[in-house]
Amino acid sequence: MLQIKIIAVGKIKENYLREGIKEYSKRLGAYIRLEIQEVDDEPCPEKASPAEEEKIRQKEGEKLLKLISKQDYVILLDLKGKELSSPALAEMLEELALSGQSSIVFVIGGSLGTDQALSARANFKWSFSKLTFPHQLIRMVLLEQIYRACKINKGEPYHK
Repeated sequence: MLQIKIIAVGKIKENYLREGIKEYSKRLGAYIRLEIQEVDDEPCPEKASPAEEEKIRQKEGEKLLKLISKQDYVILLDLKGKELSSPALAEMLEELALSGQSSIVFVIGGSLGTDQALSARANFKWSFSKLTFPHQLIRMVLLEQIYRACKINKGEPYHK
């Protein structure tokens, strides 16, 4: 069974997002082993300088990198990444599983993005769209897309 881990900066504060995440996590239990890990976001001054922002990205990146093992296939959610359709994501996950890559880690950075070290560790950079989303909301959207991909790969009617 495919093991998927989502590691993210920040805690989910909104109840509606926690409920949605809980629901998709439950649904995914039939298809994958899912783990979600959070790291604390770094405090950011209102008018942080570019150097301060880089330091924050670096600290958050170090926390995230500690949760990634050498054998993990890392998919970084990144505005500059490649866009995928839902069927393309399903195909990617299927190909990874068939090639023996059973541990996939999705990384959601903080509100300032991710640092260079984390970006360099990524095997694939994925952009949901050119739109900017709150990183808390994107966790639920990511779970929904993983669920959709699982349904597509099983030939089950969800993605229509």
